[in-house]
Amino acid sequence: MKALIQRVASASVHIAGKEQASIGRGMLVFLGVIKGDAESDATWLANKVVNHRIFPDEHSSMNVSVQDTFGDVMVISQFTLAASAKKGNRPDLSQAEHPIRAEELYQHFVREIKRLHTTVETGEFGADMQVTLVNDGPVTILLSSS
Repeated sequence: MKALIQRVASASVHIAGKEQASIGRGMLVFLGVIKGDAESDATWLANKVVNHRIFPDEHSSMNVSVQDTFGDVMVISQFTLAASAKKGNRPDLSQAEHPIRAEELYQHFVREIKRLHTTVETGEFGADMQVTLVNDGPVTILLSSS
């Protein structure tokens, strides 16, 4: 399982031209589920995400988590994080988990994030979404459970 996390000043997601959700200062999480991932991967990664220290402390060092800042979190499903670009110029998505199982694990991840953190918004699994963000820093980090 992979989570691409971005520290944001704000973010929003639209589906079919209508705003689904928006957040202020916090973290945008793009989540990709890989074949063979399990609930334990989702639980571990959710904990890693909310405790990852990517926000500045009083000395401007990245030493504070989204938990510590009481920031917002938005989770967006993104199966293309499973892509491999080793061969050719077209992404190989064969390592992306089957959509039914991927949604189960995505929902488990979201439940874990909500259990650990208070302000959590989401997109809609499998939907064609338009995500807008103001990257803060910029800070973008790829986390993986494997």
